Amino acid sequence: LKRKKLRLAERVGVNTDEIVPGAAAPPAAATASAAAAPAPSPPPKPAGRPWTVTLALPGSIADNAQSHELRSYLVGQVARAAAIFNVDEIVIFQTESASAGARTAPGGAPRTDGCVFMARLLQYLECPQYLRRQIFPMHPDLRFVGLLAPLDAPHHLRIDEECAYREGVVSEREAKGGGSLVYTGLRKEQKIDRTIEKGTRVTVRLPCDAHPGHGVAVAPREPREAAGMYWGYSVRLAESIEAVWSGCPYEGGYDMSIGTSEHGTNALDEPSFALPRFDHLLVVFGGVEGLEPAVAAEENLAAAGVHDPASLFDHYLNLCPRQGSRTIRSEEAVLVGMAALRPHVERAQAVR
Repeated sequence: LKRKKLRLAERVGVNTDEIVPGAAAPPAAATASAAAAPAPSPPPKPAGRPWTVTLALPGSIADNAQSHELRSYLVGQVARAAAIFNVDEIVIFQTESASAGARTAPGGAPRTDGCVFMARLLQYLECPQYLRRQIFPMHPDLRFVGLLAPLDAPHHLRIDEECAYREGVVSEREAKGGGSLVYTGLRKEQKIDRTIEKGTRVTVRLPCDAHPGHGVAVAPREPREAAGMYWGYSVRLAESIEAVWSGCPYEGGYDMSIGTSEHGTNALDEPSFALPRFDHLLVVFGGVEGLEPAVAAEENLAAAGVHDPASLFDHYLNLCPRQGSRTIRSEEAVLVGMAALRPHVERAQAVR
């Protein structure tokens, strides 16, 4: 016997009634109950993120790489880790313990200082691709950036992607009626009501449909503070570990600091460990020799009586206890450490 083929609706047992013209309407009680059912609540608006995370590490880690390709790859790993874990600021600090021989390549040719090299590549990778030619001139330090994985951050938008904000650069063309024209990676330049120097990178809040082509220049922090969007990181150079704190761009400074070292405590493994709520978190990683030699070589810190690096931080942690390798490279430590800290950071901010 041939088995009768059933419609999908008949197989699952729903919507099996035939639609007959003039069929009776559902009972009034059912209609009333349906009308009385509460309407679904609109999805909650994304909350802003007022707090920040800063990552600090020495530029000497780039000097330890054997070739220009490896230096570039190391910086690319740091940039990827910063984007993955929503780092808002990267500080590259100079260490007194950096060797003088680090200024030359293995073949004897001079090369850029590690701090400057890292800062240049980090800024380049953070910049949206459609702006790079206009902001960054050709430089020998950038000759291998094409080998690095892109950050693919939320502000690295494609031409057809919609977003309330975009990064742009002020155009060379004059705007009619005052203001400035800004190229934001779209087919049409956006006009803003402020006159800004040509070639300047700006964050633009795009208009609603009522005013197409007219944007508003805003602070780079607005996408994070108003919409909770991750909007890349800023890069800052510090002449010493002490300058990491003294050059803080946030009002009130960093109210929570964490130092990382294999000689730190294993408090992160304790169930009772918890970070208090903070506004600006600073996480400092050491170089090849760790934080201890870098702090010991700081003359200003020694004059102030600071000899134990743990005294500089609110927490001095070993973020990867029981490691299977004798050493953890700095770029690996950033990934491992930020992954270990992430649940504690989110838990600390959940009570806001």
